[in-house]
Amino acid sequence: MNKTELIEAVAKQADVTKADAGRAIDALTAAVTAALKGGDSVTLVGFGTFKVTKRAARVGRNPQTGKELKIAARNAPGFSAGKTLKDALN
Repeated sequence: MNKTELIEAVAKQADVTKADAGRAIDALTAAVTAALKGGDSVTLVGFGTFKVTKRAARVGRNPQTGKELKIAARNAPGFSAGKTLKDALN
């Protein structure tokens, strides 16, 4: 499912226009992004938790040449599924 299909599904489910559903999805993604940038996590009970994970610096290898290279430390987004979502899939 891509963003357009998601917007159509939300519009149909919530009985709103596609434009309103699109703005709602954009607002949700912006709010989650802002919270993660600020170091917070976002928990949607039953659905899951978005959080920032810290990746340590490490040494990797270029697969073509085999030469070692340094990979810098960074923050990465993470998602842990909630119980209701897990149960729905199994």
